[in-house]
Amino acid sequence: MSRAMVGGWRSVAVGCVVAALLGVRAASAFQFITENEAALPLNLDPKRGITRGPIITVLSPAPGAGLITSPLHFKVKFESRGGAKIDVESTLVTYEKLPAVDLTQRIRAFVGPNGIDVEDAEVPPGTHRIRIDVSDTDGRTGSVDLVFTVAN
Repeated sequence: MSRAMVGGWRSVAVGCVVAALLGVRAASAFQFITENEAALPLNLDPKRGITRGPIITVLSPAPGAGLITSPLHFKVKFESRGGAKIDVESTLVTYEKLPAVDLTQRIRAFVGPNGIDVEDAEVPPGTHRIRIDVSDTDGRTGSVDLVFTVAN
């Protein structure tokens, strides 16, 4: 086999590996919640209070949407008040189970000053409760609880 043929085959092999990796990445959804985490008991003790912190608005899944399917679009909007800015590093996303599961590091790449945007969040069937906390540059914290149910 000539050098040109070996080099050509090497290029084809590398191209196939790259294509396969890109294909797997594009076809797979982001694992937002695992089945083991979903099997934990729900924490039914809501934490509520009045705050002057940032406003957190859940855009998707829409509150009251009923049964939804996975993968889902997980989108939350942050709005600051009184001239303060959102402190992105303060964002805390908690799966409200017993014990609680901190999802923050898992979704860190999807968090920005305008909110959280995960287009293909993989979530197992069942009812899920997520708590989102974010602070502003004045140290005020806003929170929201989101409950949604994923169909089998």
